[in-house]
Amino acid sequence: MNIPQAKLVSKQSVENLLATATNGKFSLSYLAKKHQMQIEKDGVWLAKIYLPWMLDWNESLGLREKPDSHYSMILIRAGQAVAGYFHLGKLIDHKVFRAYMVRQKQGVSQIKHLKTKGKSRAGSRVRLAESERFFEEINERLTSYANRFPMDFWGISCAKTMWPFYFSSEVSPPFSQKEENLIELPVHISQASFEELVQVGELVQRFHLIFSERGKEIFGELTLGESETTNDDNW
Repeated sequence: MNIPQAKLVSKQSVENLLATATNGKFSLSYLAKKHQMQIEKDGVWLAKIYLPWMLDWNESLGLREKPDSHYSMILIRAGQAVAGYFHLGKLIDHKVFRAYMVRQKQGVSQIKHLKTKGKSRAGSRVRLAESERFFEEINERLTSYANRFPMDFWGISCAKTMWPFYFSSEVSPPFSQKEENLIELPVHISQASFEELVQVGELVQRFHLIFSERGKEIFGELTLGESETTNDDNW
């Protein structure tokens, strides 16, 4: 599981890159919704740096480790989801959720069916009720995390077709769609499994760097010897 066109780099390489950009009068910006640093020149991006979730960016102090990091993730697919709570980078608690949401013959979720065909007979009503309870149980779990721990970030992977149903659940999630610390995980999640939760939890603890073609020309030598660019289209 990797970010397409990105490579893993060390903290030292990132600090060198940021220092070079600052000294070279390039523009530095922090994008909270992605927990990402961006280096630009004349309004054109040159480099994007995905920061570990256990670090903060401070304009005056630079990269700083969080003394007590807390974050949670929810991975949702039709019929299955997994939620997890991480403390200091370690997965402390998780739960897998399952529901009868997929129409057997057509192989599509009841939510997608409702968007095109509307409610139908008993089987569809059962699937709809299961779908509603599915989202409620997920949000009950996340709310229990929010009530106990001061979350730095919430990570979510969920198809956009499900967002209206998820956020309009009878049990609301402990964050809004516009929450600054709600980060969409642009990783491709196939099953919303425990194994994928563990993988994503490890992924967000690393630095990931993407250069534009112009950025490679300007800064490429600073990261020579680092991990090779991935060809996955997971991010």
